Amino acid sequence: MSGRTGPGAPSTAADLQAAIGAAADPEYAATLQWFFKTGPGEYGEGDRFAGVKVPVTRRIVRGYRNLPLEEIEVLLESPIHEARFAALVLLNHRVARATKAQDTAAHQEIVRRYLAALARGRINNWDLVDVSAEHILGAWLLDRPRDQLFDLAGSADLWQRRVAMIATFAFIKAGDATTTLALAERLLNDRHDLMQKAVGWMLREVGKRIDRTLLTDFLDAHAAAMGRTALSYATEHLSPEERAAYRAARPL
Repeated sequence: MSGRTGPGAPSTAADLQAAIGAAADPEYAATLQWFFKTGPGEYGEGDRFAGVKVPVTRRIVRGYRNLPLEEIEVLLESPIHEARFAALVLLNHRVARATKAQDTAAHQEIVRRYLAALARGRINNWDLVDVSAEHILGAWLLDRPRDQLFDLAGSADLWQRRVAMIATFAFIKAGDATTTLALAERLLNDRHDLMQKAVGWMLREVGKRIDRTLLTDFLDAHAAAMGRTALSYATEHLSPEERAAYRAARPL
């Protein structure tokens, strides 16, 4: 895939969107509309899918890694979900390049655009959050103050709260559980299913990747107040006996 409109012509968002359109499958799109809850009153209400599988979208993106940031912004405004997913994958690549080049200004600009897109409601489903939050925002905050995550965690917007939690995966992978645990405590009473899953998932990763005791200490203190889904995710790799004990701590 050339990613060009003619000899020597630069790639554009329209080129990438055309490539996504060429790979579209209307029947699969209908399945995705159901899976990502796009019906009235659902969390993905109004989103539109072309019907392209994630590996295919990623393969298409490989031909457009030099797409200018302004064109990536165009993709982020697309009504088509896969175009926005492609834009975030491209931003991930840009962050990786900036990190390798120690180009702090480039990474900062990507974070600025990312947060602006989040505020505009363009990062508006769980897969879009999960593919981007740790790589863009989490990576930026590894060695910086993390107050911004606590601000996002206090938002009325579901996706901003999920970004806050999933961004901490970058810290977990670096061996630091402090922000994950603090945010999990802050979000303990958030009963939206997608936040329950995010909190439980990150707690589980703390136990798997850093220290099992950090997880069990958190559960000892908070299991009784946790939602069923968060507790189930967090205890996934504990023994059946431990899982049962933590479930029993919840009030009936």
